[in-house]
Amino acid sequence: MHFHDDALFPEAQEKLVITCAPYGPEWEPDDFREDLPLTMDEHVQKAVDCYEAGATVLHIHVRELDGKGSKRLSKFNELLAGLRQAVPDMILQVGGSISFAPEGEGADAKWLSDDTRHMLADLDPAPDQVTIAINTSQMNIMELMTADDIAGTSMERPELAEAYREMTVPAGPAWVEEHLRRLQAAGIQPHFQLSSIPQLETVERLIRRGIYTGPLNLTWVGIGGGFDGPNPYNIMNFIQRVPDGACLTLETLMRSVLPVNAMAIAMGLHPRCGNEDTIWGRKGEKMTSVQQVEQLVRVAGELGREVATGKEARDIYRIGQTYADADETLAKLGYAPNRRPGQVGFTHHA
Repeated sequence: MHFHDDALFPEAQEKLVITCAPYGPEWEPDDFREDLPLTMDEHVQKAVDCYEAGATVLHIHVRELDGKGSKRLSKFNELLAGLRQAVPDMILQVGGSISFAPEGEGADAKWLSDDTRHMLADLDPAPDQVTIAINTSQMNIMELMTADDIAGTSMERPELAEAYREMTVPAGPAWVEEHLRRLQAAGIQPHFQLSSIPQLETVERLIRRGIYTGPLNLTWVGIGGGFDGPNPYNIMNFIQRVPDGACLTLETLMRSVLPVNAMAIAMGLHPRCGNEDTIWGRKGEKMTSVQQVEQLVRVAGELGREVATGKEARDIYRIGQTYADADETLAKLGYAPNRRPGQVGFTHHA
């Protein structure tokens, strides 16, 4: 991404697209009952409240009535139907893990099987986006957690902390290619959740080979434990490699969320918040997902950056748009074109 002399002027920036992830699959309901929805009506109302506060992208997981993260796609269908009625302009983004929460005491924290996650392409009604991981990797969400972060929560239990410490994300090349094929065939836009530059490079190769053709919406996920950590140098190195035509959101965890989001807002990028990322505001003080959205709206107001409406966010994300082939995708995104047979030297768009 290029930063011109006026790049930090709010009038030269896109309107702000705020993603909220208010369903916190890693937490148990008693960790923050006033903010973690349980019933289907509570799930829908949470979306309405986040939208009215200023969020235009909803990152979706579903909880069963017993408090565990749901792994039933029928529950996702039920929630999506309710959300389409309640927040029709909101971008509905289903979390590609479905739910990574352990099913019982001593159980592994793990993403569901390849075949099960492929079924996200068959959700009805279809979401606007499904998040997709690239390249199998460690996802130890405990690595950056402090004693303050887990104080008074279920994560103080050693067996649960150990389960999350050992979690991995299965996203091998064959699965990724098939998943992208199915999502595109269903008219669902993939949202790439990337931990580092090597994963971004894999996405570029997928585009160059015509396996993915379309707008590039992605999130840099700086949560440590196999992913980049929330270090400003990591963020800037990643931004430097993102093509100009992409739409980039920054994500991290716990009390790094606000400072990273403030940087995103100031730099013309987009923020993500919600109880999946943090339940904390100031040290020792819990903060609801809606309060986090409201806080980002205030920060944006101080910086003079307008917050997008739902319809404006859909335009910024280019929801519903597709590109014909690798050449068009590379040109639209601002990547250099593929090398033609016999061509030498650096490639560039005329």
